[in-house]
Amino acid sequence: MSDEKLKLPRRITFNDFPALLKEIPDPPKELYIEGEFPNENSIFLGVVGTRKFSTYGKQSCEKIIAGLRGYNIVIVSGLAIGIDAIAHRAALDAGLKTVAIPGSGIDRSVLHPRSNHRLADEIIRNGGALLSEFEPEMPAGIHTFPIRNRIIAGLSHATLVIEAPLRSGTSITARLALEYNRDVYAVPGSIFSINSIGSNKLIRQGATPITSSDELIDSLGLNPKESKQEEINFTDNERQILDALSEPTERDELSRSVKLTPRELNPLLMTMEIKGLIKEMSGKIFKNI
Repeated sequence: MSDEKLKLPRRITFNDFPALLKEIPDPPKELYIEGEFPNENSIFLGVVGTRKFSTYGKQSCEKIIAGLRGYNIVIVSGLAIGIDAIAHRAALDAGLKTVAIPGSGIDRSVLHPRSNHRLADEIIRNGGALLSEFEPEMPAGIHTFPIRNRIIAGLSHATLVIEAPLRSGTSITARLALEYNRDVYAVPGSIFSINSIGSNKLIRQGATPITSSDELIDSLGLNPKESKQEEINFTDNERQILDALSEPTERDELSRSVKLTPRELNPLLMTMEIKGLIKEMSGKIFKNI
């Protein structure tokens, strides 16, 4: 299909729906698509979470999705500000295709939120799709988001919840996934965070806790590949730094831990960040593998 045709919203009827979506008890009457729907032999993973994410939620989402690089996995989310957008971006960075299901039509005059229009365009350019049951020029409304959540749940073999308050659209999506007899996973969160109340409750109710991409890969029934640490040849100093980063650490503390002066440490950290091994955020160094 030509690039120009991919940019135009196309209407598809039930017979042409993705197979998983045909299985739910309340499928849409029709869908509008922009882009190219990924191969249905892929594993479709819904990734959802709060708009008001924490640093922990952002880091968890990025790290887990980064570890899926090279697998035949498609990330499905809602294009919303917050964890949704982070999930789409992390998928693109990992070379994975991703499908966005906004709470509006997909025409750029109404596509919600406006701040993610560039992200939507990148999704299309990288072989993904925008999908909506709403007329292309229908704006978002309070009622449209719960409606679209069933599409995310219905289109996905499994749904991963990253930071969910107790009453939220994320919790609705997880509940729908369970009703559709799909697997639900959740990243455990702090007992002190309001963002984790819904996630931790899902785990108490039987959702599979996920703390790494390896655990997610195993839960999806895929064969694990060699870990990134095994594939990369580290210098002795780089391995020492990674071993010391069992949790996010400030530079001064890391310097003392690995017994390197700031002058010795700082160039190493810059090189490791370029390699994608670490990330610095809010004054702390995070291991990124």
